[in-house]
Amino acid sequence: MRTLRQLAVVSGVAFALAAASTAAQAEKLTIMVGGATKIIYLPAKLTEQLGYFKDEGLDVELLSQPAGVDAENELLAGAVQGVVGFYDHTIDLQSKGKEIEALVVFGQVPGEVEMVSTKASATVKSMADVKGKTLGVTGLGSSTAFLTQYLAQRGGIASTQYTLLPVGAGNSFIAAIQQNRIDAGMTTEPTVSQLLKTGDAKVLVDMRTLDGTRAALGGTYPASSFYVQRAWAESHKDEAGKLARAFAKTLNFIATHSAEDIAAKMPKDYYGSNKELYVAALKASLPMFTKDGKMPADGPQTVLKVLSAFNPSVKGKHIDLAKTYTDEFVSTLKTAAK
Repeated sequence: MRTLRQLAVVSGVAFALAAASTAAQAEKLTIMVGGATKIIYLPAKLTEQLGYFKDEGLDVELLSQPAGVDAENELLAGAVQGVVGFYDHTIDLQSKGKEIEALVVFGQVPGEVEMVSTKASATVKSMADVKGKTLGVTGLGSSTAFLTQYLAQRGGIASTQYTLLPVGAGNSFIAAIQQNRIDAGMTTEPTVSQLLKTGDAKVLVDMRTLDGTRAALGGTYPASSFYVQRAWAESHKDEAGKLARAFAKTLNFIATHSAEDIAAKMPKDYYGSNKELYVAALKASLPMFTKDGKMPADGPQTVLKVLSAFNPSVKGKHIDLAKTYTDEFVSTLKTAAK
């Protein structure tokens, strides 16, 4: 009897050690964010700050890559498990034979703003006035490039009648405006609020809200999202589900808290010495976020329409939109996030 008890104790200890070892060896997941300090991608860092990754038992490392087109290359190479970037990359990559799907949709609108330099604003009153102008984008082949081309086309200006100049985001975008290297350009918060405060630029097209986006693009335009390779999602359903739940809890937190509350959770280097400006930028941006991470019904078709107009990889191709996203992993939260 004593031997049996001893065996039971030893077995119990061994089981506990094995469980602890398994927990300690939780697979590290690396997520590339297309510009971590951009408010359109705020849910990524906020999820980490709120502890929701750890609550799900995940070991997640966030890396920042200013251009989404570079982040997708890291994903395809297997260097990262997921990307926080624009949903339109899933459509572009399907046209190239790559199967990528968005598991969580952060933004139901782009959150992008076409800013015109104050110097050029006397003659550039709308996208119908950009003929002969130089327009800034984060990178050639980027989401901002396709959106810029589409807005110009809707204004009656052909893509051969202006110049696209890759100028990055944040401080490099601000410098391009201040140095008169671009007449107008597409950027996000908090850069928008910084330019408005200094008086260096004015808003030309505002896609931070549903109304503004529908007026500019003709429909809802899901943008910032979390996407992975479909094969990875299918072979790592547990991890995919936990990541989706963590992000969905964050979106619920955003929907139920003030800009001040959200800013208080962010690292100080995200707003520097001007927290007031950051809060103002957040307030202007909060309408862009979904409340549950699900794909807006009319969203994928609008994005496909924009890409089909200017992306040579997508134009004329059959795209199965149902394979570019899934709501399968997004949990519906019934209670307010902590």
